[in-house]
Amino acid sequence: MMFTVPILVLALAGQAPVTTPPEEKPPQTEQAQPADGAAAEPAPSSATDPNAAPDPAQTGAQNPVQPGQKPPSKADLKEPPTPEHTGIHALFGNLLEDFKHLPSNQNLLLVAGGGALAMAAHPADIPVNNYMVDHFTQFNAFFAAGKYIGDTPEQIAGAIATYAWGRFRDEPKVSHFGMDLLQAQIMAEILFNPIKLATQRERPDGSDHLSFPSGHATVTFATATVIERHLGWRKSLLAYAIASYVAASRLHDNRHYVSDVVFGAATGIIIGRSVTWHGRNFYASPMLLRDGAGIQLALAH
Repeated sequence: MMFTVPILVLALAGQAPVTTPPEEKPPQTEQAQPADGAAAEPAPSSATDPNAAPDPAQTGAQNPVQPGQKPPSKADLKEPPTPEHTGIHALFGNLLEDFKHLPSNQNLLLVAGGGALAMAAHPADIPVNNYMVDHFTQFNAFFAAGKYIGDTPEQIAGAIATYAWGRFRDEPKVSHFGMDLLQAQIMAEILFNPIKLATQRERPDGSDHLSFPSGHATVTFATATVIERHLGWRKSLLAYAIASYVAASRLHDNRHYVSDVVFGAATGIIIGRSVTWHGRNFYASPMLLRDGAGIQLALAH
């Protein structure tokens, strides 16, 4: 439950204020001319007559933005579009589409990069774990919460709480956010457990052969990536810091090696990007190809 509050706070902080559409200006009509052809006397303006009412056309030109109206920010323009439906049917119906987004060029690069980093970190596996075990009591208080924050039940509880809040308050952006968080947790469980069974790497403490990759690192980095995709990188800094803390705590608990948490982090990022596809990838570099619309669709897949 410890990760529920940060997710809700970030979800509510990332919502754009409700804007009201600007009022339409009445059509301007020409002033009627006197019947005798005499020149019409100009209407008094607020500049010459202090008692005259301000001209609506002039005030509208000086203040084009209506009170309470805020132009969309860059984060609003880049966030995934809110779907028309965020009910239970959409929650589980979109999961199949999320898996279809896994085989992409971007995810292939992330898998290759995560694998390369895990191999590079492999020589440090034993030394780092030995250091953490030797200093166990020194860091025990600091890393004590890591195994709970990164545990699947706590992560799912945070996702469900966010989704339920959005549905109860009729805030589609929040319920969409919670829906993506929950789908990320489901996809993470479906993906990393078969990898564990296939690799059969023994844990540092010798408890079983399910060390690679780290499930805690996978689910927390998946959550952080969903937050980044919905709320922007600035609001995701705390989430990525928490995910890194959870990954380090698994070394302290002697449950994983460095290479386990590195590849788990890469897997979580891939999952977070896949469940937040929703046309978000359409914003990728339109200058690389010739047709703007065609580029965005091509890069999304």
